[in-house]
Amino acid sequence: MDNLIEAIKQLKKEKNAIILGHYYQKGEIQDIADYVGDSLALAQWAAKTEADIIVMCGVHFMGETAKVLCPDKKVLVPDMAAGCSLADSCPADKFAQFVKEHPGHTVISYVNTTAAVKAVTDVVVTSTNARQIVESFPEDEKIIFGPDRNLGNYINSVTGRNMLLWDGACHVHEQFSVEKIVELKQQHPGAVVLAHPECKSTVLKLADVVGSTAALLKYAVAHPEKEYIVATESGILHEMQKKCPQTKFIPAPPNDSTCACNECNFMRLNTLEKLYNCLKDESPEIKVDAEIAEKAVKPIKRMLEISAKLGL
Repeated sequence: MDNLIEAIKQLKKEKNAIILGHYYQKGEIQDIADYVGDSLALAQWAAKTEADIIVMCGVHFMGETAKVLCPDKKVLVPDMAAGCSLADSCPADKFAQFVKEHPGHTVISYVNTTAAVKAVTDVVVTSTNARQIVESFPEDEKIIFGPDRNLGNYINSVTGRNMLLWDGACHVHEQFSVEKIVELKQQHPGAVVLAHPECKSTVLKLADVVGSTAALLKYAVAHPEKEYIVATESGILHEMQKKCPQTKFIPAPPNDSTCACNECNFMRLNTLEKLYNCLKDESPEIKVDAEIAEKAVKPIKRMLEISAKLGL
């Protein structure tokens, strides 16, 4: 393991590469990454890096976002099969047809989408900035929001908007068990429930704090004396525990009775060995059709500009 880590560091130096890791990656990948963050932070770092090669340790759409923002850089992913159930729930051709059937709407797409979906979008959002970006539009603005119905419903509920929602969802956040969270709350009556807005509304009703991965981490760091039940992909517990070593973090379990925590199978496809091979061979490489990339970059840049103005 130590030799592998040293070899990755050496290759990174030789090739002027940067490793970006999502909070949902395995702990050893988070530890070797130059930057670890949520989707917004990874897009922000990709947009400003001076590296020649970006290795995106996350899922496919994150690599696409980096490539669209940095067309002249080589963008690699350790495993091309690391997809996203939420992105898969929104095929570009069907979403484009949905948009066409509802003219006069501003199209807001969650970052968890393919570049082809972003190409028919006016502005991209992440869970960190979705509420603020929606609220930056006039109250009577007609909006299509896709693809996550749970996040869309949550944004509608906190903003009073009535956005038209695409019917998609993340398999991880859909699977949290309300009954098991209630049981955990009974076993740990003082615990604070942290939940990601991609969770179902029944789970969000049990939450004390609803927020993006970065927001949930920030809250835990600001209140290390508390005990937490965490309803999001369990990879975030690695960073939470690093930042708050004395704090107890309990992963919220899914409906599947064999699991004590909820993991994204796609995120877990990336390993240190695949990361090493990816850097050594400079493959698999993310490619995005030039015409799609030209259209997709506009809503991503618009998100980054609005986020910068809002101080996010």
